[in-house]
Amino acid sequence: MTYTSYLIDPEELEEVLADPAVLVIDLGKAQTYAQLHIPGAMHMEYSLLSAGTQPAPGLLPPEERLSNLAGILKLDTVSRIIAYDDEGSGSAARLAWTLHYLGFDSVQVLNGGLHAWRNEGHPIDNKPVFPNTSASLPLASRNPAVLADRAYVLEHLGSQSVALLDARTPEEYSGMKTRAARGGHIPGAVNLNWLDTMDRNHNLRLKPAELLIEALSALGISPEQEVITYCQSHHRSAHAWLMLKSLGFSSVRGYAGSWSEWGNDPSVPIATGTSA
Repeated sequence: MTYTSYLIDPEELEEVLADPAVLVIDLGKAQTYAQLHIPGAMHMEYSLLSAGTQPAPGLLPPEERLSNLAGILKLDTVSRIIAYDDEGSGSAARLAWTLHYLGFDSVQVLNGGLHAWRNEGHPIDNKPVFPNTSASLPLASRNPAVLADRAYVLEHLGSQSVALLDARTPEEYSGMKTRAARGGHIPGAVNLNWLDTMDRNHNLRLKPAELLIEALSALGISPEQEVITYCQSHHRSAHAWLMLKSLGFSSVRGYAGSWSEWGNDPSVPIATGTSA
């Protein structure tokens, strides 16, 4: 089994670096970008991708900032965006998910990110490419099929056709570690720590597709289901969304509010312990 085009390998990326219609976005730390990055890559702050306000900082940003994001990324002129970061592709995946929500599907994530690029001998640069932070672009389309809100999750609790995938640590999932007013997980959710989907022996690429499918199957998740991913703020679960889409899952939604919203809402049910 192979991955779909949601991912791109370093060798493939190097072949298209000179293409002016391809925009490479670096979502790593600014300090790292200043020292080294993929030649021609433009740095972008991760904070542009979420609302950043409590109690649910992972919610989508307001319309004005989404238009600003579209302008910065030149969505009216580029034909393809390739995103990467320096921490396992969570930030890059969040950008990919956001762009799919905005109706721009021609986006890929560099499998392994900067770790794979640098460690495997591809060219690096320290010449900055500055974004036009005042750019703005009106947005006409949305793809709500990639998004789940709190009401949608509540409506589908207990559904056999909809699976909930929690990408946090086992300690957060069980409620032993609390990062909201309440600890635990959404009832019925199964836990697959996003770190356990990365191949540390292969520069933080996703593990082989067969192993990931096997792990998901053991949790009761199949491609025939719709899957909703969540974590604390839809960073780790954006990576889970990317993983599932790259494996060919057709219906995957990201719950942007995630546990920071759910765990701080006393009106919704929770579960604790190590089982769904």
